[in-house]
Amino acid sequence: MRVLVVSSSPNKDGLTAACARAAVEAIRRAGHQVREIRLNDLDIRHCQACNKGWGSCWDKRQCCQEDDFGALHRELVAADAYVWVTPVYFGEPSESMKAFLDRLRRCKRSTADGHGAFINKPMIAVAAAGGSGNGIVSCLSCLERWIRHVSGRKVDFIGVTRFNRAYKLAQIARAAEFMVTEFSSA
Repeated sequence: MRVLVVSSSPNKDGLTAACARAAVEAIRRAGHQVREIRLNDLDIRHCQACNKGWGSCWDKRQCCQEDDFGALHRELVAADAYVWVTPVYFGEPSESMKAFLDRLRRCKRSTADGHGAFINKPMIAVAAAGGSGNGIVSCLSCLERWIRHVSGRKVDFIGVTRFNRAYKLAQIARAAEFMVTEFSSA
């Protein structure tokens, strides 16, 4: 099974990075292919809603902007499962995660005829709140709505704070291991 762990924090040593590492290490230990993608290291611009919102993403299922999104988009389509890891900013995913997911949803939304690259692919969503811990539920709700739009398979939603870090990192590892074990033959 090929799994992508997509994280979206500018901090390479913070709570969000620790969450991504927990998933990557667990998937690797379980003997599966895994790669972490740090969105903040890439040039991924905001959706421009081309052609009055009906651009190439709607009919060709690819974005016409020339940045790092295209190559990452192709890699995501080829993967079998995903772990989405974002810091919580004002009760929502980070700006880099939102910009990325907005473009990806337009290209890979599910349609009435059953088309969509993410249909039934297993996904874990992690929201890491480094401050008060407020906003985790609304952030996970945003990620859940996105997963629903692309018809992904919801495996787990995990909220992490600086107060519950130790046992939540272990929970992320268990969830990732469960995902690759349970769904590798699906």
